[in-house]
Amino acid sequence: MTSTQKEQARLYRMVMKNHLCPYGLKSKDLLEREGFDVEDHYLETREEVDAFKKEYGVETTPQIWIDDRRIGGYDALREYFGEELKGNDETSFKPVIAIFAVSLLMAFAISWVVYQNIMTIRAVEWFISIAMCLLAVQKLQDVESFSTMFLNYDLLARKWVRYGYFYPYGEALAGILMISGTLAWISSPVALFIGTVGAISVFKAVYIDKRELKCACIGGNSNVPLGFVSLTENLMMITMGFWMWIK
Repeated sequence: MTSTQKEQARLYRMVMKNHLCPYGLKSKDLLEREGFDVEDHYLETREEVDAFKKEYGVETTPQIWIDDRRIGGYDALREYFGEELKGNDETSFKPVIAIFAVSLLMAFAISWVVYQNIMTIRAVEWFISIAMCLLAVQKLQDVESFSTMFLNYDLLARKWVRYGYFYPYGEALAGILMISGTLAWISSPVALFIGTVGAISVFKAVYIDKRELKCACIGGNSNVPLGFVSLTENLMMITMGFWMWIK
């Protein structure tokens, strides 16, 4: 093989009238990004898919061959190229980092529009209140799942189960009112209350009881570990509650 020739790969994927396999497209893209010349084979009917599976003794498509060696599907291809695969149960801070990063950028954008300056006190207020709203949205997508996970560590929810159902609405309400800067007599007590109860609950579970739990801060299906980030969320609400009350 000369230096100008690309390595060859064969890809079999479903390309049907009513279904285009996303993993097939991802496999083709990954192979091309790795410098392969892809021999792309379409499986255009259910009969072709079933015949292909029977012929090669596989249960799924897409399937990839490199140098006449069957690699397997998309996940197997990623492993072949050394990409790290994360399981569904692996913890990650990425979701909450994304929420805080977007909240900060949104706060800067609003501050620039209003004051032509991103470094303002209102920008800090907007950052915290927008983050509260986005975190509340994550919980409100599935309140049932959130409330179940919340019961693992929240002290008040364990005494009064319905609190886990009301919590996301209280967080969203406080955040919305704080964005507008109005009705502080409602937003401040709500933020102070849920923030204080949450901070105490997280501190007890993580730093006193030494329990390893998943945080319900971004919803009931998250894999964010309970700890510093969770405590930070609650301390931000407490700070904002005090600030809006004093202001």
